[in-house]
Amino acid sequence: MQPDLDTRLRHLRLTGMAQMLPVRNQEAIGNSLAYVDFLDLLVEDELNRRRDRLLARRIAQAGLPQMKTLDNFDWSFNPGLPKALIVDLATARFVTERGGVLLIGPPGVGKSHICLSLALAAIHAGHTVLYRSTFDLAEDLSEAAALGTRKELMHRLTRADLLVIEDLGMRRLPATAAEDLLEVFTRRYEVGATVVSSNRPIEDWGQLLGDTAATGAMLDRFLHHADLVQLQGKSYRMHDRQQRRSPKDLTNEPS
Repeated sequence: MQPDLDTRLRHLRLTGMAQMLPVRNQEAIGNSLAYVDFLDLLVEDELNRRRDRLLARRIAQAGLPQMKTLDNFDWSFNPGLPKALIVDLATARFVTERGGVLLIGPPGVGKSHICLSLALAAIHAGHTVLYRSTFDLAEDLSEAAALGTRKELMHRLTRADLLVIEDLGMRRLPATAAEDLLEVFTRRYEVGATVVSSNRPIEDWGQLLGDTAATGAMLDRFLHHADLVQLQGKSYRMHDRQQRRSPKDLTNEPS
């Protein structure tokens, strides 16, 4: 093997090949691989490395606060959840179809876990994703208003293949929130997919956002191609808290 071959491969940015070259060379010698088979393995190594780097970059760009999948979701705790629908959504087909998902339910029933799982599944399927909680979104809108960067913010919110907005209704948004969100959903309508989670029924959104007309127009566009997923059940967080408490803590509780 030429001593400068590794350098040449890295100069060509074929780092996957360069890293695996010693291993593949020994494998080729030991198994008497044909030249074309040896080359095929090296090309596959390069493609795998590029895929992994792209995946890592898209996860970082999405801004996911946690890595969640449905593999570790406890379906047995709330057996009434629409598992078949949620698992089907995790195929990311709705992203390809530029649809939407609205998750509505009380705190603690798994909305965040499901949102993060759908976002990660979309990334693995090759889509770009942007995740924003209501808290993040409120800060983004306020900062854009102060700095005059509303156009740039709207571009970020509309260009991703999938936009995830978590916990809508959990925090007061700026006075222009309804108009801003209407623009986002109008620009994304039949162009990009959107996931929204909320613990408030859609009947309350007009009052929450302070503009019934704009909210109605936003929901009309969003719900046209969206699956409404109603989540009901016990709180995972409260259950986890009780499980973590020691028997001593329980015996000290007042009767």
